Amino acid sequence: MEKRPRSFYVLASFFGLFILFLYGPTLTIAILSFQGPKGGLTFPMNGVSLHWFRDLFEQQAVGDIWGAFRRSLLLGFMVMITTVVGSVMAGLAFRKRFAGSSVLFYLAITSLVIPSILISLGVGLIFNQLGFRVHWATSGFGSQLTWTLPFGLLIMFAVFNRFDKSYEEAARDQGASSWQTIRFVVVPIIAPSLIGVALFGFTLSYDEFARTLLTAGSYNTLPLEIFGMTTNVTTPVIYALGTLTTLFSLGVIGFFLLTFWLIGKRRARFGSDAGKGL
Repeated sequence: MEKRPRSFYVLASFFGLFILFLYGPTLTIAILSFQGPKGGLTFPMNGVSLHWFRDLFEQQAVGDIWGAFRRSLLLGFMVMITTVVGSVMAGLAFRKRFAGSSVLFYLAITSLVIPSILISLGVGLIFNQLGFRVHWATSGFGSQLTWTLPFGLLIMFAVFNRFDKSYEEAARDQGASSWQTIRFVVVPIIAPSLIGVALFGFTLSYDEFARTLLTAGSYNTLPLEIFGMTTNVTTPVIYALGTLTTLFSLGVIGFFLLTFWLIGKRRARFGSDAGKGL
């Protein structure tokens, strides 16, 4: 067996430290969330129990945790659906060059480099000037789209740039209309990419703070609620909330990955059956 060079172990150690740096704070919060009833916010731990998880489901003296969670969940789904639909429509539109397409593209992705707090401030001011109510489902929804749509556009542009148009031509030769071609040919082929866009849209919305800070109005989303709790909650219940929200995020990612795997398995089975038919 070939001996590995010393540089391999140096790089592996560096990568291990990088992973620890990424997930160390999350693991620390998860461990501290299992403190005993008399536990505090720091080490050493005072007992081990599920007390703070149970306390999380009781009436809290401050804040509206579960209301904020429902708002973040609903807002995440709204942003996800809009991002997927908008990205696909833009990807289809940009397949053919038209006057000003380059300018529109760069304008669309410029919001990624503008400080998020300025986007939040600008959207909030626009709603105020137009006489509209600043609310998480309107202004908050709009400000978050400035974050998720550019990512969706970049993904769909890359997908359609390498999309084989011969599939569409074959469908049209068989008498399929434009809508039938998109529904039964294009969408099934790009389905894995749509899952990626949906995952981006939901997760970016679910944990967005800066772009929602000045656009959520009187009702907090979950990130805003957690931030507010850091100023007035002095028990590990906030760690229990962080642990549960992290598990929920991992569950959402796992659901999308499972969906992606099932689609790939179905495609492989379909290809195998088609090969046997030939």
